[in-house]
Amino acid sequence: MKQRNVMLKSAIAVALGLGSAAANATNGDQMLGVTATQWGMAGAVTAAPQDAGTVLTNPAGLAVIEMDEFRSDMGFGFLNPPRTANGNKSDSDLYMMPSGAIAFRINNRLTAGMGMAGLSGMGVDFSDVNPTPGSGNQAVVTTKQFYKIAPGFAYQVNDKLSLGAALNIDYQSLAISNPDMQLPQNQVFGFGATFGAIYKINPVLQLGFSYVSEQNMDAFKWNVVSDLDDPTAPPGGVYEMTMDAPAQYSLGLAWTPSDTLLIEADIKQIMFSDVLNKVDLKTPGGTNTMEFGWDDQTVYAIAVQKQVNEKTTVRMGYNYGASPIEAEDVANNIGSLAVTEKHLTLGLTRQLSKKFSGSLSYAKAFENKVEHDVSPAYIELEQNVFNLQLTYKN
Repeated sequence: MKQRNVMLKSAIAVALGLGSAAANATNGDQMLGVTATQWGMAGAVTAAPQDAGTVLTNPAGLAVIEMDEFRSDMGFGFLNPPRTANGNKSDSDLYMMPSGAIAFRINNRLTAGMGMAGLSGMGVDFSDVNPTPGSGNQAVVTTKQFYKIAPGFAYQVNDKLSLGAALNIDYQSLAISNPDMQLPQNQVFGFGATFGAIYKINPVLQLGFSYVSEQNMDAFKWNVVSDLDDPTAPPGGVYEMTMDAPAQYSLGLAWTPSDTLLIEADIKQIMFSDVLNKVDLKTPGGTNTMEFGWDDQTVYAIAVQKQVNEKTTVRMGYNYGASPIEAEDVANNIGSLAVTEKHLTLGLTRQLSKKFSGSLSYAKAFENKVEHDVSPAYIELEQNVFNLQLTYKN
């Protein structure tokens, strides 16, 4: 039984390292934005939001976005994350990311809205993850998805201050497959909240703040059937694990020196250590604690937006956040490829008619490699992200 538990813990450590850490996002396991406009600004949208997607990031922005009575911002993106674990490349490298948000201006002070977006996840498909040559096939395939629906509102307190709040309704799914463990696709729901404020300091400076609470998720539960002919097989029964999403704090300052130029700088703190430092898996043989060791992450983003003419606006941004996975934790995160640090983004909006416009963005997450400080294990990732957004407003 002791050998079986050791094998189980090893198998789950590898599997969760691949499945639970949202291996294909950008700032750790968090996307830079939810719309093409937000991606084009490298996520620097806390103080001067540009579209209805702000209900997911800073709901106070609903009060200040450009619209009269109604606005719709719908789109999708493609994520291409070439990644490697111990010299082995993942076979899956293209994923789709849907997003959308709407806003209604009820009166001069109150604006309501609702948004939906995929914020982390996707999964990996490695034919082998063992760092030792000739050690045998150690295939690991995982799928993880995290979506959020956020109905919210903003209230214009006065000419300078706007406040907002949104309810977070979360959906999360997870499946893990490796030579020692088969946990089929399962899904859970959870809840949280987002609060925000925007304050106009003077005609050219604007300050923004937002807080996303920790997202409290229900526990995943799997029914596992043990192979009685294999003494190393995990015991049969119910397996249970809870994976919450981290709290976030964002502060932004926007400067508009002219009607056609916007410069914004944001700083964000993502509290990964509260949810991904340790994860408990309850099994019929006891509780296994996986020590992933994720650190909190401080993210810096700066972006410039320039209106070139009446119909065309361009954007460029830079985003940096040190990897939450450090060298000493690589062995416990084989395949948790959430290690990109430097991001360069480009964006474009074209006014197609009086009420209709289209936006595009491209983000490049530059290759980053984290090697274990003792063993030969390493994880490596780069990313290309394309987004399309269609906007209607009146």
